[in-house]
Amino acid sequence: MFNSLSDRLTGTFRNLRGKGRITDSDVNMTIKEIRIALLDADVALPVVRHFTSQVRERALGAEVHEALNPAQQIVKIVNEELVAILGGETRRITFAKQPPTVIMLAGLQGSGKTTLAGKLAYWLKDQGHTPMLVAADLQRPNAVTQLEVVGQRAGVPVYAPERGNVEGYDAAVEYASGTRGYGDPISVARQGVEEARRQQRDVVIVDTAGRLAIDAELMQQAADIKDAIRPDEILFVIDAMIGQAAVETAEAFQRGLDFTGVVLSKLDGDARGGAALSVAETTGKPIMFASTGEQVKEFEVFHPDRMASRILDMGDVLTLIEQAERAFDKREADEMARKFMADEDFTFDDFLQQMAAIKKMGNIKSMLKMMPGMNQMRDALDALDEREFDRVEAMVRSMTPFERTHPKVINGSRRQRIARGSGVSVSEVNQLLERFTEAQKMMRQMRRGGGMPGAPGGGKRGKAQPQRKKAKSGNPAKRAEQERAAVAKAEENRGKALSGSAFGAGAGGAAGQGGADPLAGLDPNALPKGFEKFLGR
Repeated sequence: MFNSLSDRLTGTFRNLRGKGRITDSDVNMTIKEIRIALLDADVALPVVRHFTSQVRERALGAEVHEALNPAQQIVKIVNEELVAILGGETRRITFAKQPPTVIMLAGLQGSGKTTLAGKLAYWLKDQGHTPMLVAADLQRPNAVTQLEVVGQRAGVPVYAPERGNVEGYDAAVEYASGTRGYGDPISVARQGVEEARRQQRDVVIVDTAGRLAIDAELMQQAADIKDAIRPDEILFVIDAMIGQAAVETAEAFQRGLDFTGVVLSKLDGDARGGAALSVAETTGKPIMFASTGEQVKEFEVFHPDRMASRILDMGDVLTLIEQAERAFDKREADEMARKFMADEDFTFDDFLQQMAAIKKMGNIKSMLKMMPGMNQMRDALDALDEREFDRVEAMVRSMTPFERTHPKVINGSRRQRIARGSGVSVSEVNQLLERFTEAQKMMRQMRRGGGMPGAPGGGKRGKAQPQRKKAKSGNPAKRAEQERAAVAKAEENRGKALSGSAFGAGAGGAAGQGGADPLAGLDPNALPKGFEKFLGR
């Protein structure tokens, strides 16, 4: 969504790096480039003016001229101002003291309300709530059927006493009463809240009708539903791809409904992202959620600070960690940590477990793009074929249980059998085994304190020589004493790794619940400036 804006901004900041002193001329040129980048991203003009004036005022002040690194200070200012126009702080749902909490969805037709209703219900269900959907959109053809399908995918019940418009609607036909003869959406919404209360559901989500354009009838119907159900939250769903038109639409709904929050749909699209940077600033209402894909689970809380970091190509490591926390099983992580400390080799069975956890985290390309600096590798990420992971998994599943734990026994005939069983060539099986062998070597090196090969601070470091293992004594009693001491030392090292890791069990972290600190071999001085805040140190 923000690729164009991110490229323009990072290119502008790249021109400032290396300058020990920033002049007023440099600041003015930077502001000009930022203004062009925002306008090119379809951000509303009033928002662009406010943003650039704030950045200019701070950039020309003492905080930049007196900074040790003026270029980084300007990046910091832009980041903070981006967070401000995106809403400032993360806004959560306000739940009713007396259930059920009523959430009303409003917006134009085609903005994605019905699909988003299912995603929101799925997310709430994952948070431990018991949501129910109410089909109050009785005008759009087959809207009720669509909500039932979405509800089934989310595993959430749908209250739909009326079938609504199942034959299509002729826009030229109007009834004097203002209704279309497909049922009363106000009555359905009211009955849906009562049904949720009877079933002891703690959240009810009401899907309302939209129009292709704003009109008095739409606003009146939405206002009547609001008066009938008295919602705790009114979420305005807006298509993130409509650009500056989002501002006019949002202001009209704000006047008619006074919504409490905004939800951005289709944030995974290829539009320029002007809606996200305009709506919160112009309406004063926070962006609460964002839809990031077509699957029911591709839905996330909107964090202004994290979104600003993504735009400036600083990544979103916190969201990545949260996804890992939900996807990785603690018992499996503890078992992996035990095998790591016990000097046991990584096997193909372990590989399958890791693959399954990664798939639970969602789209692999989206996850990789959350890493800092990945915008510079966008072409390579876009060219990544995720079906390659399926082919690798097919090759592993074509192996026998013994072969998965003893890959060295896989000879030529076994490789041919694996290739036939997984529908690939023998050369692809050979490549997999070679890469797997290299991965085992890397893990052994990390286990012995050598760090990750190729990473900053990893592998060979200075002139340090690898520690030599002490020779085992020929005396049985002395050898037994040496073995007891080695076991005690390994347990001590394991305890230190688990308690001191930013991602370990002691910190309640995600990726390494019970595992060693994966960042132990990294040299903080070799990391990009500003990235140290993500390390939790």
